[in-house]
Amino acid sequence: MDSTLVPVDWSTGDWLNPPVRSTEEPGGDLVVEPAEGSDLWRHTSYGFVHDDAPALLAPFPAGSAVEVSFRLDYTEQFDQAGVLVRVDERTWVKAGVEVSDGQPQVGAVVTREFSDWSVAPVPEWVGREITVRASRVGDALTVRARAGGQPWRLVRLAPLTPEAAATAGPYCCAPTRAGLRVRFTGWRRGPADAALHPE
Repeated sequence: MDSTLVPVDWSTGDWLNPPVRSTEEPGGDLVVEPAEGSDLWRHTSYGFVHDDAPALLAPFPAGSAVEVSFRLDYTEQFDQAGVLVRVDERTWVKAGVEVSDGQPQVGAVVTREFSDWSVAPVPEWVGREITVRASRVGDALTVRARAGGQPWRLVRLAPLTPEAAATAGPYCCAPTRAGLRVRFTGWRRGPADAALHPE
């Protein structure tokens, strides 16, 4: 994993769907409150389309990586935060930690007209700083995540057309309630990962 990623200032991004409020705190964290009922999803199983979650996005060219870090201190059903990679309203990937069935789950939703969803429980991550990393090489988007300084965990390998103009950055949403506040602690970008698997 490349360690030369550099911080991105919160002011660099443009909001897709502004939140109820966002506050940059003196220590540099960004606290974001998404609207009640906000979500990102297209069709599959649930039968609805939502494209109203707040996300702070900046250009994400081929050959680069982006990382978003946040504090996992939320507990309500479908509360979620992480990184969004977006081409348009029908083509995007969100990855992070979402509360589902009573516990936090690391996972990703890959959408190409229709959404899919994969998750794995991570109860041991509660209360920790989580980092989600998306790396774009060739025709692939590789998503990894970790808690604190633990080893990276591969979350998803998904297709992303090399020519696609994409943006990426932190997102959060609260499909079932009002009052969620997510503390984002970092946003970084730099060169893409050199390999899919560690040597």
